[in-house]
Amino acid sequence: MVSVQKNDIVRIQKLREELEAANRAYYQADEPFLSDAEYDAGMRELQELESRHPEAFSPDSPTQRIGAEPVSSFGQTDYHIPMTSLDNVFDAAGFADWWQRVNRGCGVLEEPPPLCGEPKFDGLSVSLRYAGGQLVQAGTRGDGIHGEDVTQNCRTIRNIPLRLEGSGWPDLLEVRGEVVIPVSYFHRLNRERESRGESVFANPRNAAAGSLRQLDSRITARRPLAFFPWGWGESSISPGASHLAVLARFRDWGFTVTEYLRPVAGLEGAEAYYREMQERRAGMPFEVDGLVFKVDDLALREILGFTARAPRWAIAYKFPAHEEVTVVEEILASVGRTGVVTPVAVLRPVQVGGVTVSRASLHNLDEVRRKDVRVGDTVLVRRAGDVIPELVKVLLERRPASAVAWDMPGHCPVCGSEVLRLGDEVAYRCSGGLYCPAQRMGAILHFSSRRAMDIRGLGEQLVGQLVEKGLAGTVVDLYALREEVLAGLDRMGPRSAKNLVTAISASRNTTLPRFLYALGIPQVGETTASSLARHFGDLDRLMAAEEESLQQIPDVGPVVAQAVAHFFAQPHNRDVIGALRAAGIHWPELARRKPEGPWQGWQFVLTGTLDHMAREAAKSAIEERGGRVTGSVSGKTRYLVVGRDPGSKLDEARKLGVSILDEQAFLGLLKEVDHV
Repeated sequence: MVSVQKNDIVRIQKLREELEAANRAYYQADEPFLSDAEYDAGMRELQELESRHPEAFSPDSPTQRIGAEPVSSFGQTDYHIPMTSLDNVFDAAGFADWWQRVNRGCGVLEEPPPLCGEPKFDGLSVSLRYAGGQLVQAGTRGDGIHGEDVTQNCRTIRNIPLRLEGSGWPDLLEVRGEVVIPVSYFHRLNRERESRGESVFANPRNAAAGSLRQLDSRITARRPLAFFPWGWGESSISPGASHLAVLARFRDWGFTVTEYLRPVAGLEGAEAYYREMQERRAGMPFEVDGLVFKVDDLALREILGFTARAPRWAIAYKFPAHEEVTVVEEILASVGRTGVVTPVAVLRPVQVGGVTVSRASLHNLDEVRRKDVRVGDTVLVRRAGDVIPELVKVLLERRPASAVAWDMPGHCPVCGSEVLRLGDEVAYRCSGGLYCPAQRMGAILHFSSRRAMDIRGLGEQLVGQLVEKGLAGTVVDLYALREEVLAGLDRMGPRSAKNLVTAISASRNTTLPRFLYALGIPQVGETTASSLARHFGDLDRLMAAEEESLQQIPDVGPVVAQAVAHFFAQPHNRDVIGALRAAGIHWPELARRKPEGPWQGWQFVLTGTLDHMAREAAKSAIEERGGRVTGSVSGKTRYLVVGRDPGSKLDEARKLGVSILDEQAFLGLLKEVDHV
């Protein structure tokens, strides 16, 4: 036993070293040596070993990067050396004035003071405190003296070292820098939020701040934040004699230092660097709104000192604001792949930051009303770097008397189906999901997904070709595809075409819950689809149901009932469903759900991997006996069923005193109830 424990501890240490090395290779050197699958397998093994050996806990373990249970609020951090702001200049004349003040402040020197330049990342400033080389606290800038404690969230940022590398680091060190988010991910995040009917982030800085300031650090862990150091606070010994030397040491200690940091020679060198970076700005992966120039020599910084709010030895030289004034000529309702209807301002074309801008998303009706945007309004439009054009504000003093407030149309401008706003959702949606041409790609991809009709081989690129070539107007057209036509598409051949046609044909034999989920009804996930199928037992009865009767089903509230009733009320959707059935899609009949069952009112939660029963089978077994499977543990949970590699739900169940069943106990409970 002792030998096994010793081997486990050795393995834990080896895994920690390997996974942290993989992190550094991936996020700092851009030379990964582990595949994603290998990294994930190593992380799972480390988590399992650490759960068996709590005595081996270490705050710098890679498992600390996956986030922890949510907190109710952030604590406070205090700074003995304030996190000050920088003064700004906006043109060459302003920068030249600062340069003259620096030269005067330094006194008589043989040579002008050396400078260094670096990008001014547009993110959230953070201070990382290390004691004995270990990360012990992280805080936001706040008011410069007090910030918010975001330690657990910063632990999830992959390029922040949990323990300093190398040697020579101070026993106490505060590393200060900027937390940022890639511009590409910012766009993706906003698209996802819009599709869910959530408000969008105005810019990458807001997205980075919103991601870091999550009370649930597991959400932060899922977002690709990065940290770039630009300075330091407290340090038990001087980390170096110059800014460039200190940041070089930061790199040795495990931090990612921006590749654009460089020494700058005098006024001409600074202006040349500014012009170069302004040209490169649009192609940079992170949002940059200017440059920061600093006196490199720390002894000269001591001479120059501070004003009441900012250091005299540094300046932010901002890039020109990418803003212009134009006129809103029209507001259109644009329908996205998921059916979300987004208002889009059609603008009088204007050059913004070297790009012609003629449209700007208004995101949702609430945003239109908040900014009070009307056709004919003169507006300020902004475009920073690679960011999508944003309508900043309306210039009300220029509003014409003919301007009329815009409202969301009652019917989809593409297919004519009803446009609905469900419950407290921000978004309005077209309810003709199966028919609407704007939703073809999204509808087909969802219909064919693994948990829906499970048509293997029908990926996004292929669906794009089918839609583009007119081969798939609706999901019904999938069942008419021929091998010889598919074989002629890009990256397809006879074998791939045959396999796909076989998979499409096999999907005709399905189940009613799967079919309902595949239809893509708003608010209807797998669990709700299963409840609807069991309650009605028949598709025709479900399609004829009114909102009131739908609300009688457990877990179907007014919002879901409205979504289901309106979906089936659309003639286009009913036509597509009829055509799918005519194409041969069928399922075994279901007995209508009995009003009571032995586990009626019981809530179960499943976690981990079951060895003798698939997760879906366990879920069905519970539901067949009247129980309900939920995704999270609460005071209402009757049983938590635990398999191999359970997650944080096990800890939550223990805290709440929820009964815990392993797989054998769960199977025994099934046998017991079936013999009653």
